[in-house]
Amino acid sequence: MSSVSPFDPEEDSPEYVYVRLANHIQALIDAGDLRPGQRLPAERDLASEYGVAYLTVRRAMRELRGRGLIRTVVGRGTYIDPQAEPSRPEDVPPAD
Repeated sequence: MSSVSPFDPEEDSPEYVYVRLANHIQALIDAGDLRPGQRLPAERDLASEYGVAYLTVRRAMRELRGRGLIRTVVGRGTYIDPQAEPSRPEDVPPAD
């Protein structure tokens, strides 16, 4: 059982939904629920699972790539970066 709270796309928050989604996935990585080298579901599947638009997931994936937490291999999928290390709360960038 994960220690990470479920993602709520309807949560009243000043952060963009894609940032909250990226933060949620990062929290799953930090909690060990997503392990280095593990393949993530396809973006369309993640959109359905999280109840958000496909483009929201794409933007969250771009954010996670920028944080160095995931890698996308064209034609193979998106994976948790094998070098990804759990972050400290102060490492999470603030929302724009």
